[in-house]
Amino acid sequence: MLLPLRLLLATLGGVSLWLAFPGFDLWFLAPVGCAALAAATAGASIRTGLAAGMLLGLIWFGPMFTWASTYAGIAPWLGMVIASALYPAALGGLLAFLQRGGAVRPVVGAAAWVLMEYARSTTPFGGFPWARLGFSQADSPLLGVAGVVAVTGLGFVVALVGGLLARAGQLLLSGPRGSRRPWPALGMASLAVAVTIAPLLLPRPQDGEPLQVAAVQGDIPPGFTRTLTAEPGAMLERYTTMTDDLATRVEAGDAAYPDVVLWPEGASDLDPLRPVSGERATAQIMRSVDAIDAPVLLGTTSYGEGDAPRNLMLEMVPGEGVDEIYQKVYLAPFGERMPLRGLLRHLSPWVDRITDFEAGTEPGVLDVDLRDGRTVPLGLAICFEVVVDPAMRDLVVGGAELIVVPTSNIWFGEGDQSVQHLASSRVRAVEYGRSVVHISNVGVSALITPDGAAHERTGLFTQALLEGEVPLRSEQTLAVHTGPWVVPAALLVVLVGLLRRRTR
Repeated sequence: MLLPLRLLLATLGGVSLWLAFPGFDLWFLAPVGCAALAAATAGASIRTGLAAGMLLGLIWFGPMFTWASTYAGIAPWLGMVIASALYPAALGGLLAFLQRGGAVRPVVGAAAWVLMEYARSTTPFGGFPWARLGFSQADSPLLGVAGVVAVTGLGFVVALVGGLLARAGQLLLSGPRGSRRPWPALGMASLAVAVTIAPLLLPRPQDGEPLQVAAVQGDIPPGFTRTLTAEPGAMLERYTTMTDDLATRVEAGDAAYPDVVLWPEGASDLDPLRPVSGERATAQIMRSVDAIDAPVLLGTTSYGEGDAPRNLMLEMVPGEGVDEIYQKVYLAPFGERMPLRGLLRHLSPWVDRITDFEAGTEPGVLDVDLRDGRTVPLGLAICFEVVVDPAMRDLVVGGAELIVVPTSNIWFGEGDQSVQHLASSRVRAVEYGRSVVHISNVGVSALITPDGAAHERTGLFTQALLEGEVPLRSEQTLAVHTGPWVVPAALLVVLVGLLRRRTR
């Protein structure tokens, strides 16, 4: 195959992968993107494989991550895209070596995809697990696979379907016309279809004791910008006002009494734990907590009495105040901590406006006492923690019966970050068999049932109150137990593939 054709396939693959994710939601193009890279690297040199993978990565991540430039500018976005594209580049080189005999190898190729996504999710500086193959499949028949082999295994299956399609095309098109093999090609294509459809038969249990939740999306007040120029307390005022309005409706019988009220990350722009502002903020919050007579979980950035900020979720209890606190463990590099600060300050003036947060040490499982006497363990994953595998698994292993994803999303404008974020929560709901309340300051928010369906979905930059029942569940899916083994299994498959290449 000529080099221009290989690069054309890589281009097709990058476009397909970009379009597979929200907001295009063409999930069926994710396997096509994997198929394109498999075909582009089959029989190629390692150098060509590296080039094909790099091209695919740039075309995939470039438009997909444009939301990252909303405030930070072009240079950080470009650096993020190039750094992310290095991983598909390495994958392309690996696939070229594994497939240097010329035949697409669907299983070992899919395993190589797993290793690439794992590396991108953990390196450097903790990695960036955004835009993994599995997170494109929230509306796909394949989604049920997440509950069996986790989102990592779902990515393997997506890449496997792509490899089968590429092999089918190879069998159909390679060789002189008289030597082409339509029946094996049809068999490969049929297997790809069967693998895609079969997960529809997997059960997605939704039974569980109902919990009435109210989640508040306050939107940003006038004058609010990236530099937080709105009057301090303006954000908090929105959340207390909306909660007070809900309390009035509940008292009048026009709304259901909520078992728990959820505010998003950063809902309080006054620090309830800091000596200077704490008394004012706490008094304002507690008036609303007492009015609704239900525990309220809210996000805030707090210094307390220390020097470093902490990204917190506080549980405020009627008549008492702060009960439990979760401090975010997995801080976002370049957002809540700044690696390579001395170098990067030459690329963007925003670098020195980012303060290094203090990380927490314990998973975010809080036991919330309800007015009816029940105690419900809630799992908290603040913002990007929802795409971090250990963060989510620790919540379920720790006993969480409902997962809450409080996030801000203020800094990403009108782009697709919010809908990509929501899709990740939908996939997690199926992976762990849990309801997920995905609540954002500005949207997009939703109440997600364990089958991955999003209810009460809101728009961007609007005020909204999400009300509804979600089932509580304590049973663990297979993914809890199999998920940690997917990457080692993929590594074993690739190592066997490499040894087979060396012995030929």
